[in-house]
Amino acid sequence: MSRIVVLGAGESGAGAAILAKKQGFDVFVSDLSEIKNQYKTMLNDAEIKWEEKQHTENLILNATEVIKSPGIPDKAPLIKKLHAQGTSVISDIEFAGRYTNAKMICITGSNGKTTTTMLTYHILQNAGLNVGLAGNVGNSLALQVANKNFDYYVVELSSFQLDGMTEFKADIAILLNITPDHLDRYDYKFEKYVDSKFRITQNQTSDDAFIYWENDPVIKAELAKRNIQSVVYPFAIERDKKTKAFIENDELIMKTLKTIFTMPVSELALQGIHNTYNSMAAGLAASVLNLKKDSIRQSLQDFQGVEHRLEYVATVKNVRYINDSKATNVNSCWYALQSMKTPTVLILGGTDKGNDYSEIEELVKERVKALIFIGIDNTPLHNFFDGKCNNIIDVQSMGDAVNTAYQLATDGETVLLSPCCASFDLFSNYEDRGRQFKKCVRSL
Repeated sequence: MSRIVVLGAGESGAGAAILAKKQGFDVFVSDLSEIKNQYKTMLNDAEIKWEEKQHTENLILNATEVIKSPGIPDKAPLIKKLHAQGTSVISDIEFAGRYTNAKMICITGSNGKTTTTMLTYHILQNAGLNVGLAGNVGNSLALQVANKNFDYYVVELSSFQLDGMTEFKADIAILLNITPDHLDRYDYKFEKYVDSKFRITQNQTSDDAFIYWENDPVIKAELAKRNIQSVVYPFAIERDKKTKAFIENDELIMKTLKTIFTMPVSELALQGIHNTYNSMAAGLAASVLNLKKDSIRQSLQDFQGVEHRLEYVATVKNVRYINDSKATNVNSCWYALQSMKTPTVLILGGTDKGNDYSEIEELVKERVKALIFIGIDNTPLHNFFDGKCNNIIDVQSMGDAVNTAYQLATDGETVLLSPCCASFDLFSNYEDRGRQFKKCVRSL
């Protein structure tokens, strides 16, 4: 019997283990951290052996194939050993893809992934399709393939997940943008990260669709070097000869092989230039699937947005508080600052991933009246911003950050949490960071 070892027992790992067991493999799960109780229960109910707080090598190195959590880097010693002995190491998405014929609508990009994924799922669900939500959002794709029978999946893919995928194919691939992120995982080589993102187009044929932002300079340069097999659907604000979604006379226009779709930009639920791109990408995917125009229009009008992404929290003493905790890289913060219409108190900080803050330098000078640094080590932030903003304050907790912002912001201004950094120094994840922010704001 072939042996599957799953490294990491979070949502994706536990789901992959369940699917592997269902497919008749001998399955073992190993996690260096403590496994959450809900996943222990899942594994126990399926009679899958597991270990936590250690990796017992003789139980792992004998695997026929290893499914690893996206959070484990390729440079981890155990992964290096597996590669050296020729053991196949894949992602849970790659594994799940082997056991379903469902159509895959896959979304990646440095920013906007979650919003576009949720919006695409919303459109497909409202149109009455039998559709699942997976990847970085929703439940594990592998678990859904094991227990459900969806005809479509909308899958948000990070570069880490794409790295572990070789045979998997997206029927519709969406690439929103590429800006430097996670460079610590790519030997600080941007080209390696770019290659990772472009894996979303691998294995595509002329029957498939590739939707992308036409004016992204990195995507543009890459397309000149690559031979994309699928039908391309570029989107941009201003149309070119090939542009399939664009704005003309304040109307969003989308053209596919079979249809032309139009609606006023003012009617889109998601406002702001970056959200217009997200709506174009999701709308094109729906149009490629030939969904009814009225249904697409309705969904683009009534979508409710994503928690922790430019999420309005409250207005206190005529100061608006915005939670953008999902901004874990500089480009996300750039989008957030670009959408600010008033002087802003900006809360930044966390685990720096080799960030280049020059991208937001001009916007900080234009729109930010004070910077609050929240993190264990704010040295990289000080090294860049000292002398560029008159008011910089360091804090060590979310309570202090919100109270300091409350003191600094005055009538008609905005307080924005858009940290640019990962959250793991002070918080369990970006959701925890965002929820703490909201709790502190609501108790002002």
